[in-house]
Amino acid sequence: MKKLIFIGLTAALAACQSGPSNRSGQPAIRADADSQTIQINASPETVRNTLVDSASARGTIVQQNEPNMVVMESYLRGENAVFDNEFGPSDAGERAYRIRVRFSGSQCSTNVVQDIALVNNIYTPEERAFQVPSNSASMQNLQRLKANAESSAGC
Repeated sequence: MKKLIFIGLTAALAACQSGPSNRSGQPAIRADADSQTIQINASPETVRNTLVDSASARGTIVQQNEPNMVVMESYLRGENAVFDNEFGPSDAGERAYRIRVRFSGSQCSTNVVQDIALVNNIYTPEERAFQVPSNSASMQNLQRLKANAESSAGC
């Protein structure tokens, strides 16, 4: 009986260890349906530095600056009837775009995933976030990130 239990536990452990491996040592990044992805021929560190430098140059607020993720916010000033109709009013606080860029990879190959949300009443108890579908303008931002990161990467 003990031998049968040992064999069962050994088989279960082997099954857990035989799944797909990530040889780069970096965690895999999952992209949602509304996320945008791009492959950049640069290291994750170069991608992160390029993102932060670009945000600073444009006056975009960097809320989080992590080794594999940068979260930025860009406030929308003034009234916007289209957003009010689509997402409801932002009457208890400001409205902003929250851009989360996650990345993982190796020295000359980084996978980048971008998610964008529109946030009503940001940093108030009434805060509500809505995922924004991909569009050509946000993809152009990723293309610009790719060009800038690759130009300084030396890959």
